[in-house]
Amino acid sequence: MNKKTLSELTNEELLIEKKKLKKRKITNALIIGFLAGIVGFGIVAWILGSKKNLIAFLLPMIFPIYFIYLIIKKSKNDKDLEIVLKERNLN
Repeated sequence: MNKKTLSELTNEELLIEKKKLKKRKITNALIIGFLAGIVGFGIVAWILGSKKNLIAFLLPMIFPIYFIYLIIKKSKNDKDLEIVLKERNLN
């Protein structure tokens, strides 16, 4: 949703969106934690491993790092909803 449509919503609809936002934040935090754990495990395994092939290390690590980036970038769009909620004192 963009800011224009958010400003057109009623207070009840905004409160529903606020509940969805809270669930999204929790889900995103769990996914980011899981992906960060994968990256951390990969780093430790690479450090402790006998073969130090950088390409074999970086290739699988690109995917979790990229997904973390996408989640963080998408969550910045939720700031508009928080701004509209503050403007209407629906915190």
